[in-house]
Amino acid sequence: MRKVKAYGEILEIPDHRIFWLSKIVYSSPFEITIAFVILLNAISLGLLTMPGISGNTQASLETLDRFALYIYTAELILRMISYGTKPWEFFRRSWNIFDFLIVALSPIFSGQVVVLRLLRLLRLIRIFRFLPEVRVLTVSIIRSIPPLLSMGVLIFLALYIYGMAGVYMFGEKLPIHWGDISIAMTTLFILLTLENFPVYLEEAVLVSPLALPFYLSYIFIIVFTVLNVLIGIVLNAMDEARSENRERMNKVKQLDEIVHEVDEMTADGNVTQEEIEHLREKLRMLERQAAGKQGQ
Repeated sequence: MRKVKAYGEILEIPDHRIFWLSKIVYSSPFEITIAFVILLNAISLGLLTMPGISGNTQASLETLDRFALYIYTAELILRMISYGTKPWEFFRRSWNIFDFLIVALSPIFSGQVVVLRLLRLLRLIRIFRFLPEVRVLTVSIIRSIPPLLSMGVLIFLALYIYGMAGVYMFGEKLPIHWGDISIAMTTLFILLTLENFPVYLEEAVLVSPLALPFYLSYIFIIVFTVLNVLIGIVLNAMDEARSENRERMNKVKQLDEIVHEVDEMTADGNVTQEEIEHLREKLRMLERQAAGKQGQ
């Protein structure tokens, strides 16, 4: 099975795919060209929102957007053709499905201005496919979702408890901010940003002597502690994703070195037993490293 380097990793190219075309669509010049078109398209869409542009300028920008769509369509077709006798394999990658939907839906909704503009914006998200660091951030966010959901439940319960306490203490005299549980939780949610905190505290102190410990405990327990824990969860997931990305890049580098050595050994058409043993030792070392990572 042949391999190519793409998106910061080594991709295996099955025999049913057109290898020369796969090398083109995964090549750095091809990816840079598509990324440049996406950026140019983003600039044109931004300029279309500027007030006072002339009719000729608007027509030129809209023409540029149409040409960008043509380029996206051609790119999509080339990538699908590269899958050879099994084009349905194209849809096994999530980014391919996203690209296909964004490009395919544009002609369908050409008569609906709002939907078409949203599809244009979604095209710009395709730039993430060419940015390894963005993929690391995406992986870290996805990994942090389960613990964030647990923390979200905890925060909701805390807001509910504090909201009920606020209704009991301040609801009668401060109905605008503490009239019922929905209003109270809205107030507490706003307080998560510490916006208007002095105003809320000052009016509550005039109502009840418990206002000061109520607000201070909420700020220190919920705002400072819990939110910092949320940030810590995301940062920890990001560190793990970056560590795995470094390991993957190291493996890619080692594989590149082995491929380069194989090319040098076979250049003269004569491969010695010592060279074969050297390659076998390197492969065994990679296998030991992989087995060690799995055992941890």
